[in-house]
Amino acid sequence: MLLLGNEAIARGAIEAGVAFTSTYPGTPSSEISTNFFQMARESELYFEYCTNEKIAMEVAAAAANSGVRSMCVMKHVGVNVAADALMTLAYVGVKGGMVILSADDPFMFSSQNEQDNRYYAKLAGLPMLEPSSVEEAKEMLPYAFDLSEKLQEPVLFRTTTRINHSSGVTTLGEIKKPNSKGNFTKDPLNLVVVPAVARNLHVKLLKNYDSARELAEKSEYNITTGSGNWGIICNGVGYNYVRDSIKDLDIENKVKVLRIGFSHPLPPSLIKDFLKGCQKALIVEEGEPYMEEAVKALAQEDGLTLPINGKTAGLFTRLYEYNPAQVKQCIAKYFDLPHTPPAAVDLSDVPPVPQRPPTLCAGCSHRATYHEVKKATEGMDTIFPSDIGCYTLGLLPPLSAADFLICMGSSVGTAGGFAQVNDQKVIAFIGDSTFFHSGIAGLINAVFNNHNFTLVILDNGTTAMTGHQPNPGVDMTQLNMEGYGKVSIEKVVRAIGVEHVTVIKPYKVKKSIEAIKESISYEGVSVIISEEICALYANALKLPKHKPFHVSDKCKNHKTCIDSLACPAFYIWQDRVKIDANLCTGCAVCAQICPENAIRPVKTEAQAQGH
Repeated sequence: MLLLGNEAIARGAIEAGVAFTSTYPGTPSSEISTNFFQMARESELYFEYCTNEKIAMEVAAAAANSGVRSMCVMKHVGVNVAADALMTLAYVGVKGGMVILSADDPFMFSSQNEQDNRYYAKLAGLPMLEPSSVEEAKEMLPYAFDLSEKLQEPVLFRTTTRINHSSGVTTLGEIKKPNSKGNFTKDPLNLVVVPAVARNLHVKLLKNYDSARELAEKSEYNITTGSGNWGIICNGVGYNYVRDSIKDLDIENKVKVLRIGFSHPLPPSLIKDFLKGCQKALIVEEGEPYMEEAVKALAQEDGLTLPINGKTAGLFTRLYEYNPAQVKQCIAKYFDLPHTPPAAVDLSDVPPVPQRPPTLCAGCSHRATYHEVKKATEGMDTIFPSDIGCYTLGLLPPLSAADFLICMGSSVGTAGGFAQVNDQKVIAFIGDSTFFHSGIAGLINAVFNNHNFTLVILDNGTTAMTGHQPNPGVDMTQLNMEGYGKVSIEKVVRAIGVEHVTVIKPYKVKKSIEAIKESISYEGVSVIISEEICALYANALKLPKHKPFHVSDKCKNHKTCIDSLACPAFYIWQDRVKIDANLCTGCAVCAQICPENAIRPVKTEAQAQGH
């Protein structure tokens, strides 16, 4: 079958007999969880969307320590959230196989950093595997579960966006029947990590590390190919670029390649033996010089003096993704090979591609909320801490409602800090899923320390940015699913002790502005909950649609609608504002701010066509 990398990963876990799966969704890992979610509805597989990554790891760890094969899935920055559990889980270990998938994101296609999570394997002392292709990702997962059970340790499974979001031909294998019911055996002197226990467990972890290193030496996923006096050591998708480059440069009889798939612990004897047959070696790895530093250290141990290089001026960079042309050029340069890159295509006669910055969808309630907050604070000196989600797109003009962002939940914590040391009015923004993920603790802190800011919780009824996954505030009956609870954000906020709580419907512009003005005038912590379902999610649920709008002849061409909202349903034709009826959701926000009342519901086909 032709499978997306994330589909292949989910299939590989099923073939390995996984029975318990958990996640907090995050691109580029989200489709793995979507597949688990769908499969759990028609099989013995158990799956849950968790409040955050730390909890996802904890529930999976409990299942694994009951003898049940478990897997938790997250993006690379999610491991930061889960790290508190991860570091000690390495000491405790597991009984059933447990795989922790970290989907790294070189080039930051959908992330706030491009951290290299191979260092988490080194930090925790855990084994790590890295596939180089979609099919290998599937094939490697049963090996990962077996490895976990052999070592009785969780195994880190590191992918990158290029693996997660590529498609490849994949051969399906037999599905191992999962063992869904565990049996937990009490053993507090090995499972309750007080200091005296932890000291003994650290000894055990180091013994497991030595065992893992022996297994890495013999692993089928550490592959040596080719022959010659030049050596290339690589991993992940870079292996494919290296193979293609060697063929294109016609140096197949001059270069041997060591592909590292079992990447922590690295296999020292295998690497040393590889280097002994090389005049010089090149390390090809995206991200940090993780392998390069280790390879140089291993060479020094054996007194090897061959040149070893990778990330240095004129060769590879620590920035972004690599690509085939880049790898080929660096290989040619390092081994002093003649290579002339293809001439760039002449585009002088082609008009420039119009810029299309990321933007909130047509009809997005976040746009309405941002507009209303900006109107309510006109003339005020404001600071807008923001958070991770669709609403981060409030960054760009004309909304311009994001001033500071570092991580999930940071809007609430940083709002308190800003309010304490600045005279500006602080208004923070956070989404519903992010609030449950890591915003609640910050709000408790704000109430306790009596900070002075307003928190706007943008509740669109789903985890929208990563593909409409559920969160604790979602009404699961809309998905025809029973057995779930539903947590009221308003009740949580009031229970924390916030005394000024306001619920607005952002499509009602005038009332919302008035309510926001009252909230931001409150001294202390105030919370505004902006409730309106995500427009795309509503469409997916097939909820009743509103009529689209059009710009009537009353329009004086002030362009207030575009200049204030920048909804992508607007466009300019012959210097006049038009609305694309195919994009318009009928939210009516633009109609409410038009100074001439010129934006009206579509009644005829001609109006829908913009005539």
